[in-house]
Amino acid sequence: MTHWFHRNPLKATAPVSFNLYGVASSPAASKICNDLRTTRARLLDMFTDATCTPEIMKKATDEYFSLLQGFIVSLDGTTQENKLRFIQNFKWTDTLQGNTPSSQQDAVFELVSIGFNIALWHTKFASRLAGKENVTEDEAKDVHKSLKIAAGIFKYLKEAQIPRLITPAEKGRDLETRVIDTYIVQSQAEAQEVTIARAIELKHNAGLIAALSFETANFYQKADHTLNTLDPEYSSKWRKYLQLKQHFYMAYAHCYHGQTLLTSDKCGEAIRSLQEAEKCYSRAEALCKEYRQTKGPGSTAKPSEQLFFTKENGFIYFHKVPAEAPILELKASYGLAEPVAFELPALNSQCSAEVYATFDLTRGPKDDKAKMNPKPEEEIKPMKEPDLKPQKDTGCVIS
Repeated sequence: MTHWFHRNPLKATAPVSFNLYGVASSPAASKICNDLRTTRARLLDMFTDATCTPEIMKKATDEYFSLLQGFIVSLDGTTQENKLRFIQNFKWTDTLQGNTPSSQQDAVFELVSIGFNIALWHTKFASRLAGKENVTEDEAKDVHKSLKIAAGIFKYLKEAQIPRLITPAEKGRDLETRVIDTYIVQSQAEAQEVTIARAIELKHNAGLIAALSFETANFYQKADHTLNTLDPEYSSKWRKYLQLKQHFYMAYAHCYHGQTLLTSDKCGEAIRSLQEAEKCYSRAEALCKEYRQTKGPGSTAKPSEQLFFTKENGFIYFHKVPAEAPILELKASYGLAEPVAFELPALNSQCSAEVYATFDLTRGPKDDKAKMNPKPEEEIKPMKEPDLKPQKDTGCVIS
């Protein structure tokens, strides 16, 4: 089954030279700076390379992060802050608020920002794969895994690294709790969509599908409510997507719950449940149109008619149909998507205490030419993301 997902743009960044001439007072220290520059550039290239795979992305990530940690973790055997943490300035844009960058002279800010992009890349890789016309079982597993990896990275950044920032996250921007929480929950909900599609294809128990759909609808509702205090200029389009997915999967929940009721000879309640399913589905269709018409950041998916099944129930006319829809109190015991725990790679072997000691902050970077001829502040251009569309027209545009 083909899926379509809304995707916000990648974060963009200014080049970083790591030119610590003077401070890096040994060949080994200079080599670390050179390797930081080249591994960072290589990782940034991977974000926009349509041929990049999760394995290639992990290798590029590990190479850069293993070196960057030499500017973050303590290397002198004390509990004091790494002396190199605040020596280099980093600039990053925002997924919601365009090309206006945030700037911090903090290696943890760099770790968090580039980690955020890595998580976004996994969601975009999943979106590209899920948009194919005939998704194989192995490809569906890769989509599912990538979305759980993304959720795990977002979760790690929120819990382990963002609290370490000296400058608090700006309100309404990527590193703020409301935004990153939404990315976490959305990634989990989309992973569960893959599970639901697989359960339907394998004709699993209707009660299980109903419960998974109900849990997924609640995830989308939670994500939407998390954004309700954000500026509508930035969040409206994203929220429309979350709302239409909530209603879509609530329709699934009522539909399959209706099938469960029918097998228990609760025919009137089954009809009422299917009526509620149709109502939710109609609302989802309306939200599809609203989503397409709403301006805001991110690619515009074009949701066409999705596979949705109802049963003809005219033959059970002799049962009274309740006025109120059955209250769904469904709990899935299987198939819920948990984030994959993220761990930083081991510190690069180049980053030893001996080499660390040769970084001399008392000397200061030699950048006299730059001081004499300062460059004007350049706008950070958006990342040129590949145009990743499904192989055939499925009614979706996937980025």
